[in-house]
Amino acid sequence: MSTSGASSTSSTFHASRLREALRQVWQTLDLPEGSRVELFGATIEMSTFGHPDHARPLNCLCRAMDGYLVGTGYAAYMAMTVVHGRSAWIPDVCVAPREPEEALTEDGLGFAASAVKLVVEVVSPGHENQQRDRVRKRRAYAGAGIPVYVLIDDHDNHGTVTVLTSPSPDEGTYAAETRAPYGTEVEIPEGPAKGFAITEKITGRRQG
Repeated sequence: MSTSGASSTSSTFHASRLREALRQVWQTLDLPEGSRVELFGATIEMSTFGHPDHARPLNCLCRAMDGYLVGTGYAAYMAMTVVHGRSAWIPDVCVAPREPEEALTEDGLGFAASAVKLVVEVVSPGHENQQRDRVRKRRAYAGAGIPVYVLIDDHDNHGTVTVLTSPSPDEGTYAAETRAPYGTEVEIPEGPAKGFAITEKITGRRQG
């Protein structure tokens, strides 16, 4: 008698219980100021933010994008939790409905990923930070079907803006990618922020 089906069902059940337990832990964490905790399925990751080199482009981008979005029904938000299944991420900036109640999950923990039209990450120094934004979050945001992912990356060559679009949730990939060096205007190609330009005023000058 084959037991492979029963073993598979049991493994799936235990994985589901683990993810739910981790979500409950994540919900109750008391974080020190300047830190954030994100939930990647069965993995909890902590990182820090608030350094001036990280905050300056974000503040500039969020103010400019929020003004650009007036009249669209959407707004730009900083450090808001985005929830997809049992995962929860905190992008540096996201674009979601201007009336937050339209985007919140039933438990009020954050915006449902399905309501988020764009996310932005400013890549922090350090290998783990770079891997998180360039690889793990790229895969996670695509898997959630978020239409546009923007990376502002001081540590890619001498500074690069990457705009990823056309997500394939089943594969966790973005089919379209535009990369341009700092100093080049990069426009958002779709969604509520379509036509918004990421310029040197936001990114700063080329590094080095």
